[in-house]
Amino acid sequence: MRRAGLFGVPWVRPWSWQAFLLGPVVVAMSAVLQGTCVAFGAKLYFAAFLPGLFVLALVAGVPTAALAALLTIPLVWWAFMPPFFAFSALTSETADAINLFCLLAVLVIGLADLCRETMAIVSRGGLKHSGKSAATNPQ
Repeated sequence: MRRAGLFGVPWVRPWSWQAFLLGPVVVAMSAVLQGTCVAFGAKLYFAAFLPGLFVLALVAGVPTAALAALLTIPLVWWAFMPPFFAFSALTSETADAINLFCLLAVLVIGLADLCRETMAIVSRGGLKHSGKSAATNPQ
C-alpha cells in the first residue's frame, strides 16, 4: 500500500490480492448499512452500495470495484428484494432497479477512476508546461 500525495488517501494496487480482499469487505459493510436502511423502511435497494463502490474504486481501482458491483447484484436480489432471502422472478420494478444500478455503478466507478488519476497527477507535481501552445502557429 502506498500513500497518495493528496489528503493522505491510502492506495492499493488495482490487481493485487489486497484489493480483491478489500472488495468483499466493502460490499459486506454496505450490506449492513443497507440492512439498517431497510429496517427503517427504505425501498432503495442499492442506495448504500454506490458510495461504497466509489470509495472502493478510488482506493483500490476499477477492477476491484467492478467485481464488487457484480457481487452486489445477486446479494441485493437475494437479501433485499422481496421475498427476502430467496431468489424469485424479477418484476419489472426490480429489473429496472438492477439496470439503474448497473448504469450508476459504471458512472460512479468511472468518476472515481478519474479522481484517482487526477490525484496521481497532482501527487507527481502536476502537469508540466512544455512552453509550446497548440493554439499558436509557429510560422
